[in-house]
Amino acid sequence: MIKITVKTAYQPDRSSPEENRYFFAYTVTIENQGDTKAQLLSRHWIITDADGKTQEVRGEGVVGKQPLLAPGEQFEYTSGTFLATPVGTMRGSYQMIGGKGSRFDADIPEFVLSYPRTLH
Repeated sequence: MIKITVKTAYQPDRSSPEENRYFFAYTVTIENQGDTKAQLLSRHWIITDADGKTQEVRGEGVVGKQPLLAPGEQFEYTSGTFLATPVGTMRGSYQMIGGKGSRFDADIPEFVLSYPRTLH
């Protein structure tokens, strides 16, 4: 089993609210809670802003890596995305391969990206 947790942070130095450009960093921790090794092959993100506009991002690995995780190991990375609204959401999945060559998706639970003091 793969456990995924995400922490987010608004980045004012990379944002321009007057131009509807809000940059959010997100730090993802991927933990192998299974009993065999697993390798992350690719990613699929669905990013939705407050106006309902959706963009999909697919690609190999994460931050240029395809981490191989033994049971109990974890991998952490930080990336980011721009939104045209001060609030949005992200969700998706990592495409993985297990120790016996079986492929599976590890779901990334939906999380909120929010400009400070926008949500109560």
